[in-house]
Amino acid sequence: MKKLMKYLTAGYMKETILAPLFKCIEAVLELFVPLVVADIIDNGIGAHDKPHVIVMCILLVGLGLTGLAFSITAQFFAAKAATGFSKTVGNALFRHIQKLSYSDLDDIGTSTLMTRMTSDLNQVQTGVNMTLRLLLRSPFIVFGAMIMAFTIDLGSALIFAVTIPVLSAVVFGIMLAGMPLYSKVRAGLDKLLGRTRENLSGSRVIRAFCIEQREIKMFHVENDVLTKEQKTAGRISALMNPLTFALINLAMIVLIYNGSLLVDAGSLTQGQVIALYNYMSQILVELIKLASLIITITKAAACAKRIQAVLDSGDGMTGGTEKTGFHGYKYSVEFRHVDMKYKNASENSLTDITFAAKKGSVIGIIGGTGSGKSTLVNMIPRFYDTASGDIYIDGINAKDYTLEALRGKVGVVPQKAVLFKGTIRENMQWRDENATDEEIYRALETAQAKEIIDKKQHGLDCEVSQGGANFSGGQKQRLTIARALVGSPEILILDDSASALDFATDAALRKALRSLKDTTVFIVSQRTSSIMHADKIIVLDDGHAVGVGTHSELLESCAVYREIYDSQFRKEGGEAV
Repeated sequence: MKKLMKYLTAGYMKETILAPLFKCIEAVLELFVPLVVADIIDNGIGAHDKPHVIVMCILLVGLGLTGLAFSITAQFFAAKAATGFSKTVGNALFRHIQKLSYSDLDDIGTSTLMTRMTSDLNQVQTGVNMTLRLLLRSPFIVFGAMIMAFTIDLGSALIFAVTIPVLSAVVFGIMLAGMPLYSKVRAGLDKLLGRTRENLSGSRVIRAFCIEQREIKMFHVENDVLTKEQKTAGRISALMNPLTFALINLAMIVLIYNGSLLVDAGSLTQGQVIALYNYMSQILVELIKLASLIITITKAAACAKRIQAVLDSGDGMTGGTEKTGFHGYKYSVEFRHVDMKYKNASENSLTDITFAAKKGSVIGIIGGTGSGKSTLVNMIPRFYDTASGDIYIDGINAKDYTLEALRGKVGVVPQKAVLFKGTIRENMQWRDENATDEEIYRALETAQAKEIIDKKQHGLDCEVSQGGANFSGGQKQRLTIARALVGSPEILILDDSASALDFATDAALRKALRSLKDTTVFIVSQRTSSIMHADKIIVLDDGHAVGVGTHSELLESCAVYREIYDSQFRKEGGEAV
């Protein structure tokens, strides 16, 4: 929580000071109320002085209204500081997430990040609001009431001096016991949200395999575990009110009994006993508020710790200062003895990858499942960094480019075609927000997606539903390819992004890509037909480049490539085409 406080003190220092200040002023006014009541009883009612009673009642109303004004002002500043703090932390968290590498995102998990950005952040906001309003006010009232009791009667005030430390020990003991439990509850919530997200995103697969009941059962198991943890934390927190009530009421009994003896002896007036009782009641109310506040702060601190863990995670992806490569350099992309290892993995995913791609060439990448194809192309725009070795773009080390400049050179079409809610035009302008309709249509034509737009009534203004659910798999793939082509990237990466296309459309797409003379194209595919006409083919097997060459060269020299080719182009009699 301490590390996050810089976001509060940096931009909202004035509100952070004024909110508790106004609350403390209101508390001072509240501490005078029992004295006014005592004066009404002793000097007004006891002396049958009606005008004095009226004056004191007017004073009580004045204290109440003034206190209300200070309270509302304090609430305004506290709310302003809390919401501003939440906004600033949310922006910082989102900005940090955007800088995380793919490796960091894989390690943390999507469901965890969603929880941090939503419920955890809201809980911290509530904690800050309540802290600014009550953290100083409640102790101020408690100790202020004890001091006021000492001004009335020393012997009676000793009851306060004994009660308050005992209550403090109970309150803080429950707080210390509850904090780790609430952290455990939030971790369990992360796990449950992860399962919920998987079930919602994969609902069609679950239904296809008729395993709804199994998933429901597993959800119930995890939900029951979370419920038990919440109940355990709740039971400890629930001890707060009964214990504080019991101790305070016991103290009140002692106070009233002692006060009655002192009144009978003439040492105290009836009004003073009532004032002492009111001060004890104020302590009770404030300790109940403080107990509730501590529970809120405990939850907020646990959530703040989880948010800070994300902010501390990963070193982010930092770039250099270069913005352009060497003009006219022969090679667009060069891998020089590159190794890559995923975070927490025991072995390399890629080992000693070396090749060079000329400008305007087409590079095919093929291999079995898990051979490292996607990993290789994801390293070009630095979604992942090398463990050793270097990658050069236009003769400059990729790490020396600014991230904006490097990724501005690269158009990426990932394996999973993702469209965003909005219009087709808005989706097409992601690489270049100033792209004209003419440029968009040119990209659509190259991606074999123009016919999709032509069939839509509103053309480029056609609405795209969330996730592109109103388009088929093949249509989404073609549209995402077109989106990557807008802005004329120097390097185009197609990561198995034509898997849903029929052979005729796939062939037309490859022919159109050939016409992009200034763009170096990387095609990752499981089909040899998609990459057999490439200028260079890289064959991967278990993270190693077991073959680099043209189609005809690899048929002769690479057993892995030959095996893949034969499995896809084998005649009925067993002879390969």
